[in-house]
Amino acid sequence: MAEHQDETRAAYDGIVELYASMFADRLETQPFARAMLATFAELVRATGNTRTADVGCGPGHLTAMLHDLDLDAFGLDLSPAMIDHARRAHPSLRFDEARMEALPVEDGALGGVVARYSMIHTPPGELPALFAEQARVLAPGGLLLVSFFATEGPEPVRFDHKVTPAYSWPADRLAELLTAAGLTPFARLLHDPATERGFLDAHVLARGGVVVHG
Repeated sequence: MAEHQDETRAAYDGIVELYASMFADRLETQPFARAMLATFAELVRATGNTRTADVGCGPGHLTAMLHDLDLDAFGLDLSPAMIDHARRAHPSLRFDEARMEALPVEDGALGGVVARYSMIHTPPGELPALFAEQARVLAPGGLLLVSFFATEGPEPVRFDHKVTPAYSWPADRLAELLTAAGLTPFARLLHDPATERGFLDAHVLARGGVVVHG
């Protein structure tokens, strides 16, 4: 797991300013994504626990949006350069460097987790461990919103992402991994992409349950 993460971190460290300038206002042109984020925030607020991790936060723009949706949001990212940018861009919010398979969060502490296209570089065999970690940090009844590139085929598809290689997923297969991690998927949205890459944009909402440690 460490090797591909090191490659991903180095790739994103090298494009921080370009990435931040490209994506800072991207959600303004993505009404479906905004609708899912608003629904997620409403459901998290309803749990009474608004503490929410933006996992793979990048330059921090989504963390700030979650804060504006009345969530106690903080950002975590593998890239120290992204974290440095996020701290400078949003000094009132908390951002920390972290690996997704070892989140610096206590068991059952969060009302929400967002993973917006932040696991697309994870090889398929390693994704279950990341979902298990997100299930660990969610309180019972807490919400996970995961966004990814969806393929209509039966298997994940590796493709040449502009930053570093990535994977698209059949929505049903990804939902099965969430279930295996102890989460309950209950809503999904697939829509035509905002880019010309060709994959569908996908968003899945899942609810946390009681985590059983074996």
